Amino acid sequence: MKVKAAAKINLMLDILKRLDNGYHSLFMIMQSVDLYDIISVEKNSNNEIFIKCDTEGVPCNEKNIAYKCAKAFFDSLSIDDIGVTIEIEKNIPMAAGTAGGSADGAGVLYCLNKIYETNLTEKELCDIGARVGADIPFSLVGGTAIALNTGNVIAPVKDLPECYIVLAKPDQDVSTPEAYAQFDALSRVRHLDRVSMIEAVADGDYEKICELCGNVFEQAVEVPKRPHIKGVMRKCGADACCMSGSGPTVFGIFSDEEKAQDAYSKLSKKYDNVYLCKPASKGIVEI
Repeated sequence: MKVKAAAKINLMLDILKRLDNGYHSLFMIMQSVDLYDIISVEKNSNNEIFIKCDTEGVPCNEKNIAYKCAKAFFDSLSIDDIGVTIEIEKNIPMAAGTAGGSADGAGVLYCLNKIYETNLTEKELCDIGARVGADIPFSLVGGTAIALNTGNVIAPVKDLPECYIVLAKPDQDVSTPEAYAQFDALSRVRHLDRVSMIEAVADGDYEKICELCGNVFEQAVEVPKRPHIKGVMRKCGADACCMSGSGPTVFGIFSDEEKAQDAYSKLSKKYDNVYLCKPASKGIVEI
């Protein structure tokens, strides 16, 4: 079975507090975009989980989120016949704040539910995914959604109005645990206008959403190229510019396709990982 698994951006990311278990309570507005990894899952006769990926740097072992999701699926359902081969075609950049690994894990859970005919609900799949990674529940649901707590509480909202999204990842990887540690070390945090953003996404108010876009990680995580990327996007007419997740990827939202194309062209001359996308209404799509 083969599926497409979508990348995501955070239209808003606010960190409310550090929890006793070491995780953080979050408020996020999440958005799928039509940049996809391709996930293929087939049963094998070896009774082992195999990972295949031709992209350098992707672990093809138990460290891979796709492997962890497969194991969590089998463990939660007490399935002994665990022989599956998982092939991953990477298009979403790694360590970028766009949930590439989580998308892969979500794709695996979706496929296994079909292949093993376990008929789990989306909520049940999300519960399994949440044990592996905070972004996996949203990667399963997709579209536009409010995500709360550690990311495990998902409330879909009205689709983002039609627009164009340019992603640019500078040549820098950001460790999510390190990003949280840097955030925890801040003496003061400027929190975001969460209530107004909830109203804006509920109304599908494009202008208000763009006005309120924000990410508190920008106060903690140093990305030297971020001002340059934002500057190019703004000059090209972006309605909003923001870092996604823990970074370093920066996205710009454009109502005009030509302006988005101009930003894409200009940024592509300087950065290797630049993408021109549109909002996606689903996280996982069968091929």
